[in-house]
This record gives sequence, structure tokens and C-alpha cells, in this order.
Amino acid sequence: MSAWAWVLTIVGALALVRAALALVRMRLHPLLAPAVIASPDEHTTIEPSGAVRSVQAADLRLPAERLDAIWTPMHLERLARTYWRFLTRVTLGVMRISYTPAERFVVLLTRPFVLLRFSAPEYLMDSHRGIVRWRIERGLLVSKEGRGKGYLQIDIRRCDPGPDGWAVAHVEIEVANFYPWIARALSTWVYKQTQSRIHVVVTHGFLRSLARLDLATSRVGRLADASLPEASADQLPDPPPDDRPVGEREWARVRSAPRP
Repeated sequence: MSAWAWVLTIVGALALVRAALALVRMRLHPLLAPAVIASPDEHTTIEPSGAVRSVQAADLRLPAERLDAIWTPMHLERLARTYWRFLTRVTLGVMRISYTPAERFVVLLTRPFVLLRFSAPEYLMDSHRGIVRWRIERGLLVSKEGRGKGYLQIDIRRCDPGPDGWAVAHVEIEVANFYPWIARALSTWVYKQTQSRIHVVVTHGFLRSLARLDLATSRVGRLADASLPEASADQLPDPPPDDRPVGEREWARVRSAPRP
């Protein structure tokens, strides 16, 4: 058997194992908030400069009282952790997440094979919107000109409940101002057919998985005792071109209890 045949056999076996695990989890965690993919038609765009913006979205429909129960800063932090947990699970542990107080790393099995390095997440939340943003610092998948420029973001907005007592939570996953190394080193076409396609498939899988409302416990617990602020999360602007430190901008923030 040729080397490529072995590779295809292994990939097929991993896919079957992944499907079986997904089936087991669906039985253990029934769908509590049906998810409908609502990504825009032009979900991925590439600027002439090479900057990529990709947005995937879904609408979760669930009873208003259930949405009220999880509309807290603590659950927003758990949603962020759930994204990383899904990435590890869907790749069967090949891609893992490492933590430091100031950074997050997406690694290929282990460091130093860092695919993406992010700064620690920034959180904003009010009674109708919650945002988690990780700034992209560098990594094997980031070209040199893109270091410290882009970000990954989860943006969730809730709608007022209807007469039937059900509400809709609109969830968007956005990658913005990202400069992929593959597009720079090989070609934009290769990037679109590989990393971009994989990202869309994985992100849609994550959005569908939210229907089980199985939110992971945060490893950091930064917002465990937080309360909603009086200001609006809509005050969050797009990152400025110079990407100044967070402290230099007037953002409405989640108020968290002082940490020891």
C-alpha cells in the first residue's frame, strides 16, 4: 500500500471515530436550543492587501427563561472555553490549547509548534449583547506582515422573546484583519481551498454544537463573580489601525470582582 493510501486510510478512520463520538455526545446531551446556520453569502472576503475577514453565524432558538439563566458574564466566559474545547475535540486532540495568564496558544500536539498565538481574551457584555475577542499575535499560520493585527471574536446578541415565550440568540464567529501565511507563501487559491474551507466547516460545526447548551467550565474563571455593566456593549469599536493597547480606549467593560 502506498504512503498516500495509508494517509487516506488513517484520515478515514479518524473521521469515523469523530462521527461516532459526535453521535454519543448527541445522545448524552439532547438539543435544547435548535441551531440554524445563518452565515452571510459572502462569508469570507480577502482584501487586496491580503487581509482576510470571515464570518459564520447561527440562530439559536430557546425558551426565554433558559436564555435569561445563562445570560451572565460567567456563561460568556464558558462559551469562549467551549469554542476551544470543540476545536480540540473535532481534531481528536491533534490541535490543543495552551494557556498563560496573558496569552492563548493553538498548538499542533505540543509547543513549540504554535499555529496561532492570541492575547488573553477581552470581554464585553450588556443585557442584549456579549463579545469575546482574542487578538492574533503571531504563529505558523500568520504571515509576518499580519503579526499583531487581526483578531478572532465571538459576538452573541439576543432578541426579545415572542408571544410564545421563545427567544433567539444570534451568534457570530468572526476572524478579521487576518493575514494567512499560506496565501502569502503559496497562493490565495491554495488558502481558500485548504485553511479557509477547514475553518468554515469547523466553525459551522461549533455553532451547531451550541444547540446542546453544553458549555465548558472555564479554566481561568476570571468572570465567575462578575455582574453586567450599565453601559452598552455596542460601544465596542473595531480595533484601530495602530492596534493600541486596550487600556487606551474607552470601552464598556464587564465589572469583575477583584482577583486575589
